[in-house]
Amino acid sequence: MLWHWTVSITSKKITFIKLSNKNHSKRILIFTLASGILALDQISKAWAASHLIPGISQKWIPFLMRLELTTNTGAAFSLLHNSIFTLTVISFIATISLIMLIFTRYISRSWQALAIALLLGGSLGNGLDRWRLGYVVDFLALVPINFPIFNEADISINLAIICFAVDMLVFRGYKNNHDYLLGGK
Repeated sequence: MLWHWTVSITSKKITFIKLSNKNHSKRILIFTLASGILALDQISKAWAASHLIPGISQKWIPFLMRLELTTNTGAAFSLLHNSIFTLTVISFIATISLIMLIFTRYISRSWQALAIALLLGGSLGNGLDRWRLGYVVDFLALVPINFPIFNEADISINLAIICFAVDMLVFRGYKNNHDYLLGGK
C-alpha cells in the first residue's frame, strides 16, 4: 500500500508525493544514523572551537593525525572559496533532495541506506555551520601527508561516496549474475 498526499484542483486530484510505507524501519535507521553523525559533528566542532587555538597545531594520534583549528569559507579542499551563500543553498538542496528520496523511494540495499545516512548527516553538519557561522569549522589534519584540514562531516560525505560506489559495484555484480541466469547478456 502506498500512502499519498493529494492536492485538489477543480475536482481533479493530482498526486504530488507518494510515500512508501514499506521502508519504515529503514527510514528510521537512516534518520537515526544521520542524526548521530550530525550530533557528533556539531559537538566535535564546538569542542574544537572552545579548546583549540587557530593556527596552532596539537599532536593527537602520533604519526597519523593532529588537531589544528581553522575555518573554511569554501567546499572540500577549499574549492569555491568565499562562496558561502552558494554552498549553503547547495547544502539545503542536497538535504531536501535526500529527505525526499528517503520518503519517496524504497531503499532495499544496505550500502545505499548507509550512504544516504552518511551523506545526509555530513551535508547537514557542514550546511548548519555555513548557515549559523558563515564558515565551516575544520580541525583534523593528517600528519604524514600535506592534506587539507577537515572535520567529521567531511569524513561522512567521503564515506558516503565510498558506500555508493560499493553499492553500485555489488548491485551491478548481482544484476549481471541475475541477467546471466535469465539468459541475458
